[in-house]
Amino acid sequence: MTTDNTYRPGLEGIVAAETTLSSVDGQKGELIIGGFPLEELAANASFEEICCLLWYGDLPDANTLNAFKSSMASYRELPAATYSLLEQAAKHRVLPMDALRMAAGTFDLDLAGEDNMARAKAITARIPPAIATYWRFVNDQDPIPPRMDLGRSSNYLYMLTGSEPGPATIRGLETYLNTVSDHGLNASTFAARVIIATESDMVSAVTGAIGALKGPLHGGAPGPALDMVFEIGQADRAEEYIRAKLGRGERLMGFGHRVYKVRDPRADVLAHAAEDMYQAEGDMALYDLAKDVEATALRLLEEAKPGRNLRTNVEFFTALLLHGIGLPTDLFTPTFAAGRVAGWVGHTFEQQRSGRLIRPDSVYIGPTGRRWVPLGER
Repeated sequence: MTTDNTYRPGLEGIVAAETTLSSVDGQKGELIIGGFPLEELAANASFEEICCLLWYGDLPDANTLNAFKSSMASYRELPAATYSLLEQAAKHRVLPMDALRMAAGTFDLDLAGEDNMARAKAITARIPPAIATYWRFVNDQDPIPPRMDLGRSSNYLYMLTGSEPGPATIRGLETYLNTVSDHGLNASTFAARVIIATESDMVSAVTGAIGALKGPLHGGAPGPALDMVFEIGQADRAEEYIRAKLGRGERLMGFGHRVYKVRDPRADVLAHAAEDMYQAEGDMALYDLAKDVEATALRLLEEAKPGRNLRTNVEFFTALLLHGIGLPTDLFTPTFAAGRVAGWVGHTFEQQRSGRLIRPDSVYIGPTGRRWVPLGER
């Protein structure tokens, strides 16, 4: 074995896994999920189909999909201890991502003897009810029991509000969850793979992934992207507002991405999903304003930072879509987790098959030649 002692901050450029789950090409602006272009898959598939694709390697037929949906739905009821934990967390007013991280560690309390696929279904099924239950508790409302006759996305919104969402809203949320289901070896996915590679369990791996997602450098900040649109208020104020912001050296939230050097393909998918949803069940004035703000921002970014190619990223239209669905900003990142869990679980299965511990090296740069000095002589 040869060792390359070159230090690469953040492991940038290091290939740490082979995967069949997704391919991210930042230069082309391309995201492939399980062999399918994101643009084709996200707007058409149900979230359960995405899970089948990432966990089994192919899209299911109708009978298989119906059985899979029914099986996953059967795990929606949270363990009693999870309810108690979420109720206590609400009394302390913890952030929703903290509540989800705490709850995730209890998801397998009633799964003794179950196999990994059952655990995968339970973890994936229970994230939305945990989010909804906590949100009801923290807003002094009684939690709403899950309904097994509803799809995963519609049940999530039903448990939050007590009302069944319309079909365009459900489709919008499904498209969002599909869009964020997997995205290469990102920080939370890498965390899940490192944990499962030690032969730990799936709940530990997903809980660790949620902890990684909680950090703002990974989970992002889609809320502020929409805050900017609201602050601008009307299209004819966009240029003055954005010029002032750029003049102060401030970042425009929702623009630019570490990986994508051209337009983020997820932004295009979510822009179309938002347009469809707002046309059917929302306020097109807000959508039109957001599009005007986007166009102005792209023009001024090119003017201020020529050649940087700072394009719209996933945060901009995530904020617009999730706001239109009716989700409060505090639930944007937890809802991201409700989608990314499909990828986390898929990667744990993949890592388990590899059977290899993930153990990178480090380069020591501290002092040498030190000698012990007794406490009284220091």
